[in-house]
Amino acid sequence: MFIARLTSAVCVTIIWVVVTSSAFALSLDEAKAKGVVGEKANGYLGVVAPTNAEAQALIEDVNQKRRQAYEDIAKRNGTSVQSVETLAGEKAIQNTKPGNFVEGPGGWMKK
Repeated sequence: MFIARLTSAVCVTIIWVVVTSSAFALSLDEAKAKGVVGEKANGYLGVVAPTNAEAQALIEDVNQKRRQAYEDIAKRNGTSVQSVETLAGEKAIQNTKPGNFVEGPGGWMKK
């Protein structure tokens, strides 16, 4: 039951972060499609290749929002932030579109 609630909360959080990041000229979907950012197993975005300041600002903004959401979810569910981050990372990588980057054990790779 806890995992199901936590999984739903993480999915809602990820959707919320994607929607709220649209204030940037470079959207999260565009940055992923261009191969400048990718999903990491720790639940956060990472820089795939050296990028412009706009992409870096997008990553910092999204990661800050994700961190806050993960902390809120952990607090509500009485679990660690790290367990929420790990579950969010798994879900984000599973939901990454083919051709976009994910970070694996050997570094960045296209899904």
